[in-house]
Amino acid sequence: MASEMDVDSVVPGDTIDEGLYSRQLYVLGHEAMKKMATSNVLIIGMKGLGVEIAKNVALAGVKSVTIYDPNAVEIADLGTQFFLREADVGKPRAAVTAPRLAELNSYVPIRILEGSGEVTPDMVVPYQMVVLTNTTITKQVEIDEYCRSKGIYFIAADVRGLFGYIFNDFGRDFACVDATGENPQAGMIVHVEESEDAVVTCLDEVRHGLEDGPYTFSIGNTKGLGMYTAGGLFTQVKMPKVLQFKSLSECLTQPELFITDFAKWDRPATLHVGFQALSAFYEKSNHLPRPRHAGDAQAVISLAKEIHSNTGGDAEFDEKAIGDLSPMVAVIGGFVAQEVLKACSAKFHPMQQNMYFDSLESMPKEVPSEADCQPQGSRYDGQIAIFGKAFQAKIAATRQFLVGSGAIGCEMLKTWSMMGLGTSSQGIIHVTDLDTIEKSNLNRQFLFRAKDLGKFKAESAAAAVAEMNPELKGKIIPHQDRVGPETEQTYGDEFFAGLHGVTNALDNVMARQYMDRRCVFFRKPLLESGTLGTKANTQVVVPFLTESYSSSQDPPEKSIPSCTVKNFPNAIEHTIQWAREAFDALFVNPPTTVNLYLSQPNFVETTLKASGQHHDQLKQIETYLVKERPTSFAECIMWARLQYENNYTNDIRQLLFNLPKDQ
Repeated sequence: MASEMDVDSVVPGDTIDEGLYSRQLYVLGHEAMKKMATSNVLIIGMKGLGVEIAKNVALAGVKSVTIYDPNAVEIADLGTQFFLREADVGKPRAAVTAPRLAELNSYVPIRILEGSGEVTPDMVVPYQMVVLTNTTITKQVEIDEYCRSKGIYFIAADVRGLFGYIFNDFGRDFACVDATGENPQAGMIVHVEESEDAVVTCLDEVRHGLEDGPYTFSIGNTKGLGMYTAGGLFTQVKMPKVLQFKSLSECLTQPELFITDFAKWDRPATLHVGFQALSAFYEKSNHLPRPRHAGDAQAVISLAKEIHSNTGGDAEFDEKAIGDLSPMVAVIGGFVAQEVLKACSAKFHPMQQNMYFDSLESMPKEVPSEADCQPQGSRYDGQIAIFGKAFQAKIAATRQFLVGSGAIGCEMLKTWSMMGLGTSSQGIIHVTDLDTIEKSNLNRQFLFRAKDLGKFKAESAAAAVAEMNPELKGKIIPHQDRVGPETEQTYGDEFFAGLHGVTNALDNVMARQYMDRRCVFFRKPLLESGTLGTKANTQVVVPFLTESYSSSQDPPEKSIPSCTVKNFPNAIEHTIQWAREAFDALFVNPPTTVNLYLSQPNFVETTLKASGQHHDQLKQIETYLVKERPTSFAECIMWARLQYENNYTNDIRQLLFNLPKDQ
């Protein structure tokens, strides 16, 4: 049985907090969110990969997340597991992780599955989705077979050094209601044939955006419907797509390989055998291969040849499939969490079925020795096992500038803190962001909590990652300055001369282009990235080696980023979103809480157990029932006048005080 670490949602099950989930609703829609809100998810393993998945899934808003890992925390876990502290070493991973995981989203209860050994099939019965990490392939096959028999969605995933894999099994017939998630296409028609396979022609020079085209599409038999004269519109109707998944035992011998890098066409097949050999080595030896150990590497090669006789020795896999790396954990964990949401919401085409990912390009040309890769008894042992001690020292001495601390910025800071970037006496991290934290940020910017609302993002993010890795205290400097010509006295020659590189985490093209020009001028490497819904891009700009960001012209932005809505609205879309959030804050969320308080006898006790939200909810109840409760029409007018003063006078004056004009 699962023991509760948090309570169920304090709002009705069919109600979605649009203030919190507003950005996610734009991508998934209400129906998908409601499906997710009925899904109980079990995640096995709370090392770096497991907690990354749990963090993402909890923020997304499923019904509940249950975690299982009775094993003791090791010092090396602190290099990837951001919810562990040095004082937790020796304690059960799940027990110390659950309370910190519960702080992320008060609407999603976090529970611990009781037990002391390996997971067994009877443990997974109450769940709609099961995710296995840090388990052997033998155990994965056992749990997958049981899940298939009970209609439970199943994912297995693991990260070994510079390699990662994911396996999906969503059953024999999985109905995907919307494979792309894009809005239905619509357009104008200029001609429709009268034939058995009629071709519809769209307006010249306007692509219809459908899967066949680009300017025409077929609709079947139109004979007897009359001759087309003029006008008309088309609208795309999306049909469900039924997908068949094979079991893990079948895919071990006949894998359904999902290619992520067509420059490495043969690599997934090699890794498919390699991960099986690695699992067999662990089951046989009860430990993973030791760093740069020739004997262990040869043993893995021999096991691989037993699995597949045509497999040759892959020294790269045998030597680099060790240790845990925070960047790899973040990538694979993000992929897995997205697959969990696909299964629970039936939206977006899931991955079929075996995905293998590697980052061998990360290895330096000078390979470290076996002695240089031995464990040091530190939180960075996972990185040292692959890159060596000298490389770790370079990471610690890095001086980096992060521009933006929103969704991408939070993830960058978290990963850097796990890596130990900038932690030595020579290292430093500068982060700037002029935005303050609003409620909708809490859904995807996981360094922030409800207590941080209204605070500057850079300050709160810096404090959060310094708590994750105390070695960063005093080594991460927050700023609230906009990057642009007006701040070149702050970010000038001396500032850039002291940097090793710049990372953009911005939400608009103009700021990206400005930082690109500055990096070109000062000859500094630039890491560029961006997200929009489920889409993302990255670009690495290296002086004298690659083109700069501005060398290629981006099309105009069709979707307006939301970070500026609260403080810097400059378009009609911003004002509409602001008004919608203000309406929810006044007339939806607080009245819902008050009505629950009035109708549920045990509401106060339940609320006090809700992580991070009880103070705000009790304050709302006091405000609406005691302090500001109107008893006459005149008092209603007075309340409205005070709301006007707060929204259109006080907030604006405070904003101008925080960010004076022309400064």
